[in-house]
Amino acid sequence: MSNINHSEISHEIQPTEALLQMIVSPWVSRSIYVAAELGIADLLKDGSQSCGELAKVTGVDERSLYRLLRALASVGVFAESQPGCFELTPLAECLQSNRKDSLRGYAIKSGQVWDLQPWGHLLECIKTGKPVFENLFGVDIFEYLSEHPEAAKIYDQSMTSFSAKRIAAITAEYDFSAINTLVEVGGGRGSLLASILKANLTMKGVLCDVPHVIEGAKQLIAGEGLSQRCELVAGDFFESVPSGGDAYLLKHIIHDWDDERALQILQNCRRVMQPNTKLLVIEMVIPKGNEPFFGKLLDLQVMLNYPGGCERTEAEYQDLFEAAGFNLTNIVSTSTPLSVIEGVPAKSDRISVF
Repeated sequence: MSNINHSEISHEIQPTEALLQMIVSPWVSRSIYVAAELGIADLLKDGSQSCGELAKVTGVDERSLYRLLRALASVGVFAESQPGCFELTPLAECLQSNRKDSLRGYAIKSGQVWDLQPWGHLLECIKTGKPVFENLFGVDIFEYLSEHPEAAKIYDQSMTSFSAKRIAAITAEYDFSAINTLVEVGGGRGSLLASILKANLTMKGVLCDVPHVIEGAKQLIAGEGLSQRCELVAGDFFESVPSGGDAYLLKHIIHDWDDERALQILQNCRRVMQPNTKLLVIEMVIPKGNEPFFGKLLDLQVMLNYPGGCERTEAEYQDLFEAAGFNLTNIVSTSTPLSVIEGVPAKSDRISVF
């Protein structure tokens, strides 16, 4: 029997222990992935269940499942309500698939080989300054997803769940009311544009993306009752974008690309814009200093996987906008890490190159 007096143990976390927790954080991430893949949070929606019941439903080994859930309970994901029985916690609730802001899809993506493997080559990426995804899989991430429908489905589901809270914040916190026609460039299935249109009843929308993505967007737009107000245009934003918008919106597009290709996208927008048309770029703007910011870590993921992509600072966006023929007029923060970076066409038609 232990003689340790637990009341005398200091709860102050020493630097070595704090760093150790960071070092083993991938273990936590992988454990969350397995729980998400098994759908444990959904199985606990009606209350506590025994590990035996959970193991029977999911078809896994009971003892191993217990050890997994015990480890997750130790970091606040699930709770052991009584010996061998587990229940949801606020963190675990975020893994339920029926929540609009569910992170189950994002957790499942984090456990895929194509998402994990590049991180094993971070040192190589740092040494060369080049993404490693194409070296590992033979094609860049966009081609990989287009060639692997199941991976694309997982990726799309993860982005949908990851974006839900951010879409709500953008729609509620940015004033779109003066825009008559909003063109979203690279808008995916149209979740953001649909949300904005539903909040601004007189607005019309144009959704532009590559053909197979636009095919997938038809169902969402129709399901939201927006088919009469939202035009779907298949195309390639490296070649052209639709004309006729009062504002052009690009969410999580520019950060995928190096300056040269980001500039090409922005210039294509600039060419079809009138003097009073707005450019709205929605990205994470890296702040100064060493305060925690999700975009600083996401920047590493982008660096590993995307062709020259990066999260940028305000000064870097200023330079990029100027080179594309825009004046950066404002940066509107939201309650999420995302900001709306506003621009208008510069009076001069001269467009620079990097």
